[in-house]
Amino acid sequence: MQQIAFQTLADPTRLRIVEALAGGEQAVGELVRAVDIDQSGVSRHLRILGEAGFVAMRPDGARRLYSLRPEPFQAIDDWVRGYRQLWEGRLDRFDVALARRRDTRLSEGEK
Repeated sequence: MQQIAFQTLADPTRLRIVEALAGGEQAVGELVRAVDIDQSGVSRHLRILGEAGFVAMRPDGARRLYSLRPEPFQAIDDWVRGYRQLWEGRLDRFDVALARRRDTRLSEGEK
């Protein structure tokens, strides 16, 4: 799942579409203006985003409204969480090392 998700979001145009949809559902015409590519390009990228599970479509009269689905983003967050613990642990150890260095300098009379 993560590989497909990252491949899907690696495309700059698809990422711009996702960012535009983060503000709420939009029709293709609104996305065309938001990402500054033609309608067929937006439709192609929406199809790819839909196949990867990122985008849902609902009919609204003659229009189709697109919105983001939360599930793939939750899967990415779950995957990143393991790495977040890794770098947070390193930052915590760095903070401890800086505090020790500061305390050593203060005890030696340095400012």
